[in-house]
Amino acid sequence: MTDHAPLPPFPAGFHWGTSSSAYQVEGAAAEDGKGVSIWDTFVRRPDAVRGDQTGDVACDHYHRYPEDIELMADLGVTAYRFSTAWTRVQPDGSGAANPAGLAFYDRLVDALLDKGITPFPTLFHWDLPQALEDRDGWLARDTAYRFAEYAALVADRLADRVEHWITLNEPFIHLAYGYAFGVHAPGRALMTGAIPVAHHQLLAHGLAVSALRSAGAARVLIANNLTPVWAASSAPRDQAAADAYDALHNRLFMDPILLGRYPDLAAYGSGPDLGGTVRDGDLAVIAAPLDGLGVNYYNPTRVAAPGPEHGLPFQDVPIDGVPRSAFDWPVVPDGLREVLLGLRERYGSALPPVYITENGTSVDDKVVAGRVADSERIAFLDGHIRALAQAMAAGVDVRGYLTWTLMDNFEWAEGFTQRFGLVYVDHRTQTRTPKDSYYWLRDRLAELRHG
Repeated sequence: MTDHAPLPPFPAGFHWGTSSSAYQVEGAAAEDGKGVSIWDTFVRRPDAVRGDQTGDVACDHYHRYPEDIELMADLGVTAYRFSTAWTRVQPDGSGAANPAGLAFYDRLVDALLDKGITPFPTLFHWDLPQALEDRDGWLARDTAYRFAEYAALVADRLADRVEHWITLNEPFIHLAYGYAFGVHAPGRALMTGAIPVAHHQLLAHGLAVSALRSAGAARVLIANNLTPVWAASSAPRDQAAADAYDALHNRLFMDPILLGRYPDLAAYGSGPDLGGTVRDGDLAVIAAPLDGLGVNYYNPTRVAAPGPEHGLPFQDVPIDGVPRSAFDWPVVPDGLREVLLGLRERYGSALPPVYITENGTSVDDKVVAGRVADSERIAFLDGHIRALAQAMAAGVDVRGYLTWTLMDNFEWAEGFTQRFGLVYVDHRTQTRTPKDSYYWLRDRLAELRHG
């Protein structure tokens, strides 16, 4: 498909790829010694997931990964970001490794490398072992130490072939949806009482950085979901609401890593020690130097001062006048450029090289005569890749772009109703059908290689 102008040039060695996560694609929920995660538990709560759907089978990637890697190879990508399931490696979240679980990731990594695709494993993508949640999950400091032990087990097995490692995926989203609002696993609705979860996730990240480096990992990253925050007006109350939201969504998981301190969280009733959660030496562990920053970008956020009974120092308000995805998220490609330039302005020389580790959109896709005509996704990708090129031209050091996602998967509380993939998956038959966006991106990547 050649109905779009060529993309701007990108540096040699730039990583083009796709992203996924274990619970969303693997299936095989109870095979080969895998233990129970919080998502295995959560999906069995009545009405927790749309249609009471589960990821028990998902995309059956555990069995079909050779077919899926062939799709990646045909697409022309050079990177695949996946996550390792903690309960596949350690069924109860601690103790000795499960040999069958590590063997699966061994096979996956080798199959990727055989096709010239660089593995980008993520160690935690929201599927905490239920056994650890039963001991208070991320509210418990001990979970951070268990995570470091798990990281060491995976790296000891794979670091001889895997160069790029990501510790956590979107810790803010896991904090907010899983522990503050309760709409994701583990389903706790603690509101501002969930803030200690942030520190324990960050401590886990810092401890894992050390464990990964000890095992020979060459490049260590974290993947944060970032958003431009727009005040609803110039009124001081709206500006204060925007500052409060920016501190929670963006800075809470960036400042400790890059600046060695927490942002001002007074709007949430929390001081710099997060209510006594932070101990001496913790911030030095968290601020261990990184080799890269993963940025997951989907949309900007517009906020206003809250009403008197709102309970938080901000409230979301709609962004009008822009396209919207099937998820009803605003589509604003320039927001990616804004995020990247904002990172450089805020963190300066402390900012490591950036990798776009997720960026994609949901579309109400349909297979018609063997074809999925997803023009909205093509426009999304084209606009965001061009915005990325503008940020790079302005001096931001970006090393890769990994779109979410290769194939339609289990989209958390939405079940299978939201489709983000370049490949359509019929979840009854597991038939894979590449969409128009797949062929569009394949053509663009071929042009870039030969340009």
